Amino acid sequence: MDADLARDAFVDWQNCDLIEIVAGKQGGVPLVKGTRIPAQQIVEESELGSPVEEIAENYPSITRDRITALLVYADEHKSQPLL
Repeated sequence: MDADLARDAFVDWQNCDLIEIVAGKQGGVPLVKGTRIPAQQIVEESELGSPVEEIAENYPSITRDRITALLVYADEHKSQPLL
């Protein structure tokens, strides 16, 4: 996938059990549950070529299994933004 296109894609996180959205936490952006790590940040690192192992090393509070599940969810629920 083209990196510019990937960054412009939108993921609907509403039904993802791995994500929480809290109005006063990090500006209300979707976060990996139990962390202050934006879900989109994990997705973007993967799309830029970082393997799951590297992402897990960068974010030790998130297991490899959770990262993989998050990336699968993102891939299945990605849509293009309206122009």
